[in-house]
Amino acid sequence: MGLLRDVVQLIADRWGVFSDLFIQHIYLTGVAVLIISIIGIGTGIFITYNKQAASVVLAATNFLYTIPSIALFGFLVAITGIGNTSAIVALSIYGVLPIIRNTYVGIEEVDETVIESAIGMGATRRQLLLRIQLPLAFPVIMAGFRTMVIMTIALGAIASFIGAGGLGVAIWRGISTNFQEMTLAGSLLVAVLAVGMDLVLSGVEKMMRLIIFGRTGE
Repeated sequence: MGLLRDVVQLIADRWGVFSDLFIQHIYLTGVAVLIISIIGIGTGIFITYNKQAASVVLAATNFLYTIPSIALFGFLVAITGIGNTSAIVALSIYGVLPIIRNTYVGIEEVDETVIESAIGMGATRRQLLLRIQLPLAFPVIMAGFRTMVIMTIALGAIASFIGAGGLGVAIWRGISTNFQEMTLAGSLLVAVLAVGMDLVLSGVEKMMRLIIFGRTGE
């Protein structure tokens, strides 16, 4: 309890520094989440119409997922340099897998009889996607999105090792100076941000379920 009290006191005493790092972390991961969402959902939709591409894309993203994060960060430094750009690219690479996979699986799991009925009523491919497949696949896609957001926030803490901003700066300073309270303060704020975002996304998911299905929890 004494250590936790010291960590909280440190955050309070240096809130100006921690708040700046907190905002930087939100920006860094927010940009990555936006890029991941656009690429991931778009690719997931594309491969549902091309089964050959699906196996290639899913295999490629699975392979990228096996690369250690530090190694990928280090590799990108040689290409895009030190700083936020390399961090955002690395976070985007790691985050696309759950979005692509869940978008693909969610659309694939839509009942064929529902699709056939919609086609029989004259629905175009675009109408079928936007009004039937994506809404019905929403719970699966959202599950992947929530996983991706939490993972991106947590992984963003490593970005400081290549000169990017965010709460990882506090963690790195604590490690390099053997300042345990600083390390724990940065880690605690990363956890608070991750849990807070998950709660927000949970609320958004319930609201969207209500809009799409007319009820929650189903």
